[in-house]
Amino acid sequence: MDTLKQFEPQGYVAEGFEAVRDAFADNFRLRHELGGACCAYVGGERVVDLWGGIRNKGTGEPWERDTMVIIHSATKGLAAMTLAIAHSRGWIDYEQPVCKYWPEFAQNGKERITVRQLLAHQAGLFAFEEPVDRNTVADLNRLATVLARQKPKWEPGTRQAYHALTLGFYEGELLRRVDPQRRSLGQFFHDEIAWKLGEDVYIRLPETIQNSRLATLSPPSLLEALVGFGPHFMFEAMNPHSNIFRALNVNPGTRIYSDDQRIYARNLEVPSGNGVGTARAIAHAYSVFATGGFELGLRRETLDLLAAPAIPPTNGFYDECLKARGVQFSLGFMKPSGIWPFGGPSSFGSPGAGGSLGFADPVSQVGYAYVTSQMGTRLTGDPRDVALRDALYSALSASRVAAMARTVSID
Repeated sequence: MDTLKQFEPQGYVAEGFEAVRDAFADNFRLRHELGGACCAYVGGERVVDLWGGIRNKGTGEPWERDTMVIIHSATKGLAAMTLAIAHSRGWIDYEQPVCKYWPEFAQNGKERITVRQLLAHQAGLFAFEEPVDRNTVADLNRLATVLARQKPKWEPGTRQAYHALTLGFYEGELLRRVDPQRRSLGQFFHDEIAWKLGEDVYIRLPETIQNSRLATLSPPSLLEALVGFGPHFMFEAMNPHSNIFRALNVNPGTRIYSDDQRIYARNLEVPSGNGVGTARAIAHAYSVFATGGFELGLRRETLDLLAAPAIPPTNGFYDECLKARGVQFSLGFMKPSGIWPFGGPSSFGSPGAGGSLGFADPVSQVGYAYVTSQMGTRLTGDPRDVALRDALYSALSASRVAAMARTVSID
């Protein structure tokens, strides 16, 4: 704790949002935060931009304004943004079969899988049935051949199973097929989102990023994992025959985007898991999606589809990988639900292992992100993130009440 006191939370909060800063400080004092950042936009204006703590537990180096960290599956929301832009440009229709855009995909019973079903984890393609290593992932043409050969585990559209790593690879090849420039998903994200917004967030981390800008992750202990995740999920996650083990740990496994010398792998795209960025960058991108999408050329039709309720598979919202009922996905994003609430019913975003979260709330016009170097152990909302979101929405509610009172007074 003495070390942490050297690094008091830094940054900015707008008037009326001081409670978010208090919650951020409490995360270090009460919720075992090590280092992290939180940012929120409301109505296109940045109202929260906080960072603090330690970015590297081994060296004690502080988390700074431009520190970036890997966000694991929160990357899925960034990847889904690229396909939303493709939809707005008329390149894809979510209701059409994937093979309309990628003919080779039709192999082995995949000819009727729609883009919507694929993006909702309803294609039965949550694990590869043949070896996929870093060399395969780096060779997009070779990877596409492997992807096209896969056979669904069950009838597509009947069940949901979390495509922990495979989803992003399928999204990447689909985007390459419809983009006139044939860009990879990571390159497209950089060109059409990150660069246009002037923000530091990558799905293909370049060589030019210095290690000094990257936070290293501090994993939980085995006891913390058992208590936090629960013994049932831990058994599933450690059972080599389970769906979630196969989705997360083999062909290629999440270690693929680690690098012992450079913290995270460079020039490699895992669009379901290796996004690296600041909370500020992620919140800014979601803010654009929450406020009409003008900066990125998004159409109202696309945004309305993202805000719409998720459509369940025929067997309902029971996830065959997570072994949980109620988790909902739509068009590449997670949607809020009773088991995983965030924002409001029209919100869309994605959480990441360890506690990170980014989302857009179109009704409240909120773009939000939280990132951390201390990996948490909750599947349905990290307590640090929940405290920040609760403080943010309480401040928003108080602001609206005050605005209504002023209006009544004037009238």
